[in-house]
Amino acid sequence: MQVFIKYGFFEALHIPLALTDLQFALLVVATVFIAAAGNIINDCFDIPIDLINKPSKVIIGKRISETTANRLYFTLTILGVGIGFYLANVVGKPTFASLFVIIAALLYFYSSTLKGVFLIGNILVSVLVALSVLIVGIFDVLPVLNPNDKVLQLKAMQVVFHYATFAFLLNLIREIVKDIQDINGDKNGGLQTIPIVIGRTRATYIIFGLAAFTICCVVLYMYTYLYSTQAMVIYFLFLVMAPLLYFCVKSFSAERPKDYAFLSLLLKGILCTGMISMLLYKHVVL
Repeated sequence: MQVFIKYGFFEALHIPLALTDLQFALLVVATVFIAAAGNIINDCFDIPIDLINKPSKVIIGKRISETTANRLYFTLTILGVGIGFYLANVVGKPTFASLFVIIAALLYFYSSTLKGVFLIGNILVSVLVALSVLIVGIFDVLPVLNPNDKVLQLKAMQVVFHYATFAFLLNLIREIVKDIQDINGDKNGGLQTIPIVIGRTRATYIIFGLAAFTICCVVLYMYTYLYSTQAMVIYFLFLVMAPLLYFCVKSFSAERPKDYAFLSLLLKGILCTGMISMLLYKHVVL
């Protein structure tokens, strides 16, 4: 997603940017390191739950020790935050470094505490996913805003914000789908996820409602911003709208964990095709 934003969108608009190719690569590396560290610490806390939900995929405690996993978590977190401090100073915005510290801290608290809190964990992870989209604009565009290019630069940031919102909604739906898929292990682990608190059926209604809301948002977005660009309309209809409608249909017939695993994978695919559409977006902005 970050590569598409940088090279498929920002550079295609020929707007002033703050990061060189090497510095942008470091931004991607920092994002990957912190996200990877978040996954590792989450797996450390979830070992008893994962042994029930996905015993064949458990790595920590089987292939590597918890001690090694924790060392890897701290190493990746320190490297990611360190790179973030370097980039924040390179672009002349030292306060931006706090973003990496906050993200790393929130990922830890999500895994240790917030994951089991009704709805809060789902929203937090989705916000962080959206932030991984926004952070490219924060570091690459905001530091070099200037009067001559400000209108186009802000339009570009607006588009990135729209895509970040799309990522937030899709990931929020996917988090609830995963909670339904993992309900047995989560219940055994004492978590208070949406399907545990209100039941699997009501949780299914929620993911259907959120998917329907997302479809309405996409339709409104197409009508407001894309109606004059035929290629974008066709792309969104077949590669975003159609899969979302299919998701809505399949969500009502899902019963087994593998059904929800398919829905989760489908949402990943929709997020991917949605982000790829950014390669065409230069024709809309220009």
